[in-house]
Amino acid sequence: MERMQALLIGGTRNLGPGIAGRLIRMGYRVTVLNRGLTPGEIPAGVRRLVADRGDAGAMEAALHGTGTFDAVVDTTLYTGTEAAIARRLLVGRAGRYVMLSTGQVYLVREGLQRPFREDTYPGLVMPEPDGPDRDDWLYGVGKRAAEEELQAGGLDTVILRLPMVISARDHYERLFNYIARLADGGPILVPAGPHPGLRHVFGEDVVEAVARAIRHPAATRVAINVGQDETLGIDEALGMAATALGVPLRIARIPRAALEAGGLLPAASPFSGRWMSALDNALGKDLLGIRYTQPSEYLPRLAVHFREELRRRTPAGYAQRSRELALVESLAAG
Repeated sequence: MERMQALLIGGTRNLGPGIAGRLIRMGYRVTVLNRGLTPGEIPAGVRRLVADRGDAGAMEAALHGTGTFDAVVDTTLYTGTEAAIARRLLVGRAGRYVMLSTGQVYLVREGLQRPFREDTYPGLVMPEPDGPDRDDWLYGVGKRAAEEELQAGGLDTVILRLPMVISARDHYERLFNYIARLADGGPILVPAGPHPGLRHVFGEDVVEAVARAIRHPAATRVAINVGQDETLGIDEALGMAATALGVPLRIARIPRAALEAGGLLPAASPFSGRWMSALDNALGKDLLGIRYTQPSEYLPRLAVHFREELRRRTPAGYAQRSRELALVESLAAG
């Protein structure tokens, strides 16, 4: 019997290696396509193709002669232009096409209430903002354009919309930044005032959601939110990590303006961004049977993992730590 074929676009960073390994265990022969620029652990036996996905000619050359794919998993699709290239090259050559999208497709909508549901996607998009919010707005709008291009026809598309993904491979090192600060005993600086609740997702749960989206017959031409059941306060989430490490949780609440003026965000408190989504996960649980790991299980596990990682290195964002502590001292003295 001929082996099933899967194409993984991206595949070297946060979720890619886990998805590649899961596809192999599902019986697929995996081909990874990316620019070849980011180091990553790819399982043995995976075929590698190199192309810039925004270059139609390069993509066509890379995919030439590769045949058809029973499944495509796209982890790095950000614009309508990129989606149009993929759709043109893969219509008629791909079975189910799973795209990893983002909850920010809701955050650029006007008038929505958290947690966001899939049926609230249609509607008016807010005007392009000036200042620091512009990049996040462009990201959300670009993802909307990519989703809509893929859904324009010809592909059996399943879109998985993700909140912040927490995992051992997170290349943004968000939880790792907190663990480094917990380990040094100093306070964690967070913006003063209310925080939106944290409704993240564990990386291993996303890998399982991808596997279910590929295989489930009911998951066809649909968008599905993926995200944990629990909504946590930032103190509650960091407290779980601190307890796992056996250290006290010390938080210094600093005016956001002071943190931004010092260039200390997001590294000082990566969970304090204004553009963090919270997703209603009922459709995915009902349609695909997705079940989620509780934060009380995965946060302590990852905290211990990153404490061990500190024996080898510190996260890049920790380089500013002396400036954080100086700000706390100056505000206390003032």
